[in-house]
Amino acid sequence: MNAAIDIRTVRDDDHDLTEWSRAVHTGFLSPPVEDDVSKILAFLRGLAFDPSRIIGAWEGDHCVGTYRTYGFELTTPGGGSVPMAGVSAVTVQPTHRRRGLLRRMMTAGLEDAVRRGEPLAGLYAAEHGIYGRFGFGRAVANEVGYDVDLNRSGGLRAEVGALAPGARIDLASMAELRKIGPGLHERWRRTQPGTVNRLPDIWKVLTGELPGPGSDKPFEPPFVAVHRDASGTVTGLAVYAVERRFENGTPDGVLKVDKLFALDTATEQALWRYLSEVDWVRHLKVPRLQPDSALPLLLVNPRGARRTEAPSEWLWLRILDPEQVFNGRAYRRVPGRTVFEVADALGYAAGTWVLETDGEGGGRLTRAAQGTAADLALDVSAWSALCLGGESTPRLVEAGLVQELTPGAVELADLQLRTSAAPFCSDGF
Repeated sequence: MNAAIDIRTVRDDDHDLTEWSRAVHTGFLSPPVEDDVSKILAFLRGLAFDPSRIIGAWEGDHCVGTYRTYGFELTTPGGGSVPMAGVSAVTVQPTHRRRGLLRRMMTAGLEDAVRRGEPLAGLYAAEHGIYGRFGFGRAVANEVGYDVDLNRSGGLRAEVGALAPGARIDLASMAELRKIGPGLHERWRRTQPGTVNRLPDIWKVLTGELPGPGSDKPFEPPFVAVHRDASGTVTGLAVYAVERRFENGTPDGVLKVDKLFALDTATEQALWRYLSEVDWVRHLKVPRLQPDSALPLLLVNPRGARRTEAPSEWLWLRILDPEQVFNGRAYRRVPGRTVFEVADALGYAAGTWVLETDGEGGGRLTRAAQGTAADLALDVSAWSALCLGGESTPRLVEAGLVQELTPGAVELADLQLRTSAAPFCSDGF
């Protein structure tokens, strides 16, 4: 039945691009966009457009499955970067399920990433059971957020968040955000393992310059608070919206933080103080934060911050070139040698690998000599989950996803791979 369905990249013409976009809408159970063709084409061509990265399953001229990637740089522990194929828009039409189309598109997409020299693929998994079959593992933990009752919490402690001499916070327009945002984000993301660079066109989307198709709602610009140090250098910003509410005549507003980037602790705390002291606001909602964020500890009463956590993982990774991935990160100051026996049905990471760390933050992964005895045995999906240091090796052993072959190897591997700062990815794609 698959013989009549061709897996190929889209052509840069109006028919292919519109058909592919409509298939994406249908696959994600969104109403089909029938009368918005010009918006569809403008959006698709305006958003990091590269037809060679956009794959479709084609039954004649009809698109019945979709898959695309973006070329990202992923921040690794220690502030390095490795290229990553960001997998997105993966759908199969409900009329064409169970025909192997997902496997064919995924295989073609991973092969393309390897040809491009991208050692990792990454994605966000709507359904937990799908992507482990292709070697992806959960590398970044569940989304963590906080709902802060500012009255109950007492706000920030008195000694926290004061502006440094000469520093200031100003509100910025969307035009200003397009100018200062890219540079700040690129500096910030290099401090946060697990985060990817932002494609230039994303700033057009976030500021309303490039509207998405299928929405009749006008763009509502958010508030943007920008922190500058005494020299005038931008060191952080917060993007937020406010829901104005009153209860019995008393202000009861909700301030929702969309993004907060800060290059240092002083800037971050100053932005939190600003956000927690906006007039008419009694509730601070922060849907997504680093899993190890200190926000509750900044409050007079941390019990005023209720932790929220979505039961889904934010970033899954798939190792394609193990040496480039593991040699592109720093390690904790723990000397050691661990030999991994890795199974990979697609072959990219299969084999026996030796990770040696020098105790000074350096480490190197090499293919083991023939006959080298392994310390741990695992599938590439589990290895991918461990590569940023956000997952625990003992936990994967307990779950039956890693097998200890040498006594003590689990503890040593965990010390080698884990990081002091939890990985966090601030953006979807």
